[in-house]
Amino acid sequence: MLGSIFNLFGRSPFALLGAHMLKVSEAVHLLPGLFTCLENHDYETMNQIANQIGELEDQAHRAKEDIRNHLPKSLFLPIDHTLLLEILMAQDKIADRIGDVAVLITLKKMDFCPSFVTEFKEFLTKNIQTFDAALLIIKEMHELLESSFGGIEAEKVAQMIKDVSMKENEVDMVQRSLLKKLFTIENEMPYTTFYLWQKICEEIAAISDFSEKLALRIRLTLEKS
Repeated sequence: MLGSIFNLFGRSPFALLGAHMLKVSEAVHLLPGLFTCLENHDYETMNQIANQIGELEDQAHRAKEDIRNHLPKSLFLPIDHTLLLEILMAQDKIADRIGDVAVLITLKKMDFCPSFVTEFKEFLTKNIQTFDAALLIIKEMHELLESSFGGIEAEKVAQMIKDVSMKENEVDMVQRSLLKKLFTIENEMPYTTFYLWQKICEEIAAISDFSEKLALRIRLTLEKS
């Protein structure tokens, strides 16, 4: 896989990070369809989407290992090699958590409680929006490199990093409201279903958590440049 990635994107580590992040993005944006199928009791299509997510997670993991094992340590870049790998790991952790959601949702046939659907959809949407904001930063890395991590471009990316943090804070607030709602309807579902929803919410919340961690590592890069 590494050969094909390098052939497409050259030896720029930022291009490689971007290629990996786009693979993660494919998985992230399958999540709404997964839960729409659950809401409509379309378990067959839901399982198909879950399998797609699993395949994308595996592709992201293999790409991560290729990058980690072959990224030249001698590259002269205005970014610490360790920070570069930490950004990559944060991206891959997002793929991990999406894969976990796909597994959890297919463990048993579940229903959406009507009183839970609206809050959950808002929660999912805000997590995806936080991820998309982090994705924009990764897409901006080449321009940041061209500016030697300074000037107007650095200021632009710094503002984008703040935007990710603000969105992650919004997710935290929505998550608290969502969990309160979940606990109010606890008695309306079997305990195993209640537990699965708790775990699903936890894994989805990690999307914004790791998106913020990714952004904060890039902020460290700006501070060290």
